[in-house]
Amino acid sequence: MAQRLDLLDPYEVAQLGDLELVARGVVEGFLTGLHRSPFKGFSVEFAEHRPYRPGDELRYLDWKIMGRSDRLFVKQFEEETNLRAMIVLDVSRSMDWTGHERRLTKLEYAKRLVAALSLVLLKQRDATGLIGFDDEVRTVVRANARYRHWWELLAAVSALRPGRGTVAEPALRRVTDLLRRRGLVVFVSDLLLDRELVMLALQFLRHRGHQVMVFHLMDPGERSLEGPPEARFEDPETGTGFVARPRELRGVYERTVRDTVLAWRARCRAGGIDYHHVLTDVPFGRVLRQAANRRSRLG
Repeated sequence: MAQRLDLLDPYEVAQLGDLELVARGVVEGFLTGLHRSPFKGFSVEFAEHRPYRPGDELRYLDWKIMGRSDRLFVKQFEEETNLRAMIVLDVSRSMDWTGHERRLTKLEYAKRLVAALSLVLLKQRDATGLIGFDDEVRTVVRANARYRHWWELLAAVSALRPGRGTVAEPALRRVTDLLRRRGLVVFVSDLLLDRELVMLALQFLRHRGHQVMVFHLMDPGERSLEGPPEARFEDPETGTGFVARPRELRGVYERTVRDTVLAWRARCRAGGIDYHHVLTDVPFGRVLRQAANRRSRLG
């Protein structure tokens, strides 16, 4: 039996081919895994019909289905969409980091996750777009539900490069200005950002009626402080640093990381925001399943 790419180590999967090949393989495995499961959030195939809603034009009713099932369905055409989704991807310099040579950087992991997620969304005819930002908005791809739109999204994701700093206030202000039409906002970041600023932006989007989903990416090496007896620690964005003994700082560091993750989770939950803490050695399929489970519950 062939191995499912969605369940394999992300670094190993990335060695198999380019962004398109990896995303297709991951999504194929993911959808195969959903085939017999009662998920409502993600469709296994393109939907050809949807239930009738008051106000729909009667000329689009499918009378044959009504005759067989006594239920009302309308024909759904290619330009119709179930949802408008916008993926907001952090490409700041801190995302260009990995703690091990056989792990993807946070940004390279995020790119593959975004490529796969956007393909799943388009397969169920959700209009999908992309915003990439660091201290400015770097890329905007308007949401579109057509399947061929995926190649435009792929090209935009592939072209993204690690940015400069994470003084994200101007970028987040523009992001909230761009996201006026109600829908799903997927925020993908290592969250090495000002928490109050990010939460203000995300809560503003919730206030506008958006569903908001956060993927908090973290390299496994960021959970604990390892290293030689004495090491120099340097901020990748500012270049400032200091020399310290990792062993002496390890306990405080690990408690700080744990408390930070708990604080993000609690703030998101209190704001009605779906939060996922994602380590970059976790198979892409597991992350997609978390999203599918949550969206199914949201109905």
